[in-house]
Amino acid sequence: MSDPIDLHRRLLTLDSHIDIPWPDGPAFAAETQRRVDLPKMRRGHLACGFFAAYVPQTRRSPEAHEAAYARAIDMLGAIRAMGQAEGARLCRTANDIEAAVRDGATAIVPAVENGHACAGDPARLRQFAALGARYMTLTHTGHNALSDSSNPRADLGDAETEHRGLSEIGRAAIAEMNRLGMVVDISHVSKAAMLQAAALSRTPVVATHSCVRALCDNLRNLDNEQLDVLRDAGGVAQITAVPYFLRPGGRADGVTPADFAAHIDYAVSRIGLAHVGISSDFDGGGGFSGWHDAAESPAITAELARRGYAEAELSALWSGNFLRVLRAAEAAAD
Repeated sequence: MSDPIDLHRRLLTLDSHIDIPWPDGPAFAAETQRRVDLPKMRRGHLACGFFAAYVPQTRRSPEAHEAAYARAIDMLGAIRAMGQAEGARLCRTANDIEAAVRDGATAIVPAVENGHACAGDPARLRQFAALGARYMTLTHTGHNALSDSSNPRADLGDAETEHRGLSEIGRAAIAEMNRLGMVVDISHVSKAAMLQAAALSRTPVVATHSCVRALCDNLRNLDNEQLDVLRDAGGVAQITAVPYFLRPGGRADGVTPADFAAHIDYAVSRIGLAHVGISSDFDGGGGFSGWHDAAESPAITAELARRGYAEAELSALWSGNFLRVLRAAEAAAD
């Protein structure tokens, strides 16, 4: 086996879901206590990061919707500013990402987490796309105006289901995302909503940060039927580094790259290598012993290479599969 560090550096490594500090936080270009900053990405040769404008779920009211939308707009502006740091580049397309990496720049791509951000109005998605957002996660913890969540919130008055999957607004939002070339992220949504979204979307849906329920029975994880539907829709399951998605009762200091790779192995065996990828959810709950931050990203390549994944397969897992979905969304945009 070739040296894992050299192997890792030859790959275009893409993390499909990273959170940012908000509203206050250290500068992205400086070395910080965060799990992801530009120096750590460059040390760990993490070539591309999709950074999420995360909007927490609240009770729904006109005022709350406007606040959620304003927060998303401000956070997308902050992510765009990260792409102006020396050594970084804001990217909008798959070709942009590949060009940035060829030029030695770290690719920064905006995204939105929680459809609550569009204030119950799919037309608001146009502004997210204009600011560079390449995907939106339909829900977070708690139902919203678009969709049921995998994790209803009793403190917000949620019943087990509200829309029986997607609402009419949610269906309109998916159509608008397709029109805008945004990818539909089904992480956090209920199983019914996930199945409906996969059937409705004109382009492949993705789970940008989820794991395998057969290995860890967590409501946020994907069961076998959902994995099969992702495959059939041409989508990708981006296995993520959240400890309690990887092992029941998982503690960060007790979870290792081997646990992470086991979820990769299962998904590859179940739905094929072309439908599996890698994410961290760093600074949003992700991180464990051996992959504590972006600087330790080579550990994942080393573990997968030890299990027999060839360089071309690692390239597909780290970025090729996700870039294929991005290109499909771009090609289908009006």
